[in-house]
Amino acid sequence: MSGQGAGQLVVYAGVLLGLGYPLGLWMSRVYGRFRAPGPLGAAERGFYRLVRTDPDEEQGWRSYALTVLAFSAVGTALLYAILRVQGELGLNPDGMKAMPPHVAVNTAASFVSNTSWQFYGGESTLSYLSQMAGIAVQMFVSAGVGMAVLAAVVRGFARHSRSELGNFWVDLYRSLVYVLLPVCVVLTVILAWQGVPQTFDGHATATTLQGATQTIARGPVASQEAIKNLSMDGGGFYNANSATPFENPTGFSNFVEMLSLLLIPVAQVFMFGRMVAARRHAWAVLAAMSVLFVAGLIVVVAAEQHGSPVLRSSGVSLTSGSGQSGGNMTDKEIRFGIVDTGLFATATTASSDGAVNGGLDAFTPVGGAVPLANMFVGEVVFGGSGSGLYSMIFMIVLAVFVAGLMVGRTPEYLGKKIEAREVKFAALGALFTPVLALVLTAVSIVTHAGLRSVFNPGAHGFTEALYAWTSMVNTNGSAFAGYGLTSFSASLGTVAMLFGRFVPLLAALALAGGVARKRTVPASAGTIRTDGPTFSILLVGVIVLTAGLMLLPALTLGPIVEGLLR
Repeated sequence: MSGQGAGQLVVYAGVLLGLGYPLGLWMSRVYGRFRAPGPLGAAERGFYRLVRTDPDEEQGWRSYALTVLAFSAVGTALLYAILRVQGELGLNPDGMKAMPPHVAVNTAASFVSNTSWQFYGGESTLSYLSQMAGIAVQMFVSAGVGMAVLAAVVRGFARHSRSELGNFWVDLYRSLVYVLLPVCVVLTVILAWQGVPQTFDGHATATTLQGATQTIARGPVASQEAIKNLSMDGGGFYNANSATPFENPTGFSNFVEMLSLLLIPVAQVFMFGRMVAARRHAWAVLAAMSVLFVAGLIVVVAAEQHGSPVLRSSGVSLTSGSGQSGGNMTDKEIRFGIVDTGLFATATTASSDGAVNGGLDAFTPVGGAVPLANMFVGEVVFGGSGSGLYSMIFMIVLAVFVAGLMVGRTPEYLGKKIEAREVKFAALGALFTPVLALVLTAVSIVTHAGLRSVFNPGAHGFTEALYAWTSMVNTNGSAFAGYGLTSFSASLGTVAMLFGRFVPLLAALALAGGVARKRTVPASAGTIRTDGPTFSILLVGVIVLTAGLMLLPALTLGPIVEGLLR
């Protein structure tokens, strides 16, 4: 890695922490006893009257969970309806037709579950109304649901001798209006300033230098691009996502988009520390996340810079210099080079976003294995909006339990005893998605219906299938090329995304509901400290072993074999 590349990473980390810390403090206030002044307060009270809820009436974990499920079901039905009748609605200057039923239900499940898996090209399939009132709205709402659930989970650990976790409608409104919306307005202005289109005009027609006619898709892109990255929903307006200059025109826009991928997950760690009054513990959790993130980034950049044996034996110059990035530049933007593409790929799979500024399928086997591993650990390397931190809490509970077994004491976490019920829900939340990903991958490569979606043979085809199901189950949405659309993959993918989203979510609420009812116990000489580097190391070890023991056999069949054969 060049000095310039290293400098970019240092600046990125500094700006991310500089923005994430104050945003986290603001979020802790928003989810506390915040009262909006003037017109903002009147609008908030009007929303509560509209949904017929008393903001001072809190819900237990079961009521909270049922409200989340009912709200998400309504959102799925509305998005499906929009996609099916978009040809009859307005804001459709290019005459897009109705989306086929199996693709529409898959897409609805994808965006309601905050996955953004796309079996279609947005610029050639969706009307402007579908992009805005359908896709973009669900990007806001699904992220808001995840943030609301996290707020409830954090309250469960902050409270004692209570059964209530908060009011879902209050948490949802405040997530949308006081966090997501203002940040998205700023990002939209920046992206439009950098050249991202924001118009209701239809496709533009241009004449090439050879005299041919070319149709150029455009639309309200900047506003969707902002929430796409901030919400961890990653679904691009264009099929090429952030690799196209229409979504990502400059180096500065690329930097801003990479910041937005991790901004909310980082801020939520600081929010967590403030709300549970354990700031040093929050720094220990952030350190564990950062270690995993940096390790993955180093491997990706090194692997792509080194290239593959095929490239090295072909006579291609892989040496970096002032005139070229060197390394494996296949499917990478020359504007960004290997470091920024590797950083984007690591951030998007560590944050469960799914946006990309290069072709992941063209990464080297080792480089492509890192995004796969980031997703497979279950959204704990920063992770999604809300879902990332409550997935990390599963791992924290398991780490505390393991530490308690090692020293022969009843484990405690934030002053609460960790008993069998808590360990069971933490294990369910942590292990459900990786097990489901492996099962669905096996089904896809041993059944005739499943094999019709695998377009490439051998180890690489297996990797593409494994990546696809890991992405869908872990609500990421990024993809290797080569895994195609069939009725089988669309239908089973719908089930995978819904279960991958809502089973861990329900486990997190159940865990928080049980912890909230516990009394706090004072710290003693036997209390396991969770606010130092020792705990960070333990947490990293538990994450690596938990995911690694399940993922390594699959990696052996895919990227490792492919790397040895090249």
